Order: sequence, then C-alpha cells, then structure tokens
Amino acid sequence: MRRKNMRVVAVGSVLIVLAIVFFLFFLAIRAKSNDPAALMSTVGTVSGALIGLGVAMVAFGWIGKEA
Repeated sequence: MRRKNMRVVAVGSVLIVLAIVFFLFFLAIRAKSNDPAALMSTVGTVSGALIGLGVAMVAFGWIGKEA
C-alpha cells in the first residue's frame, strides 16, 4: 500500500496558485512597461515553469511512497 505525501501535494498546490497570482499581477502592470511583449514573454515562461513544477509535485505527492 502506498502512502500519499500530503505535504508535497499542498506545496505543489500553493506553487500553482502563486504562479497564477504572479502572472495576473504582471498582466495588470504590463501597460507601464517599456517593452510589454518582452515582459509578458518572460513572465509567461516563469509562470509556466512554476505551474509545471507544481503539477509534478502534486502528481508525485498523490502517487506517494511505499509504506
């Protein structure tokens, strides 16, 4: 029987939420930037990487480890 690691699931979920908030924050301030396209490209890359890491953490947390 495998035991789920709920701490890893919680941290992954928080990471996903923080990445979405980060993206939405920069979406709101992009008009003040000198180069909004480059800003959103960078922010999108970082947010996508954080969401990918969060999804991987949630998946591995739900799989768990052998007892």
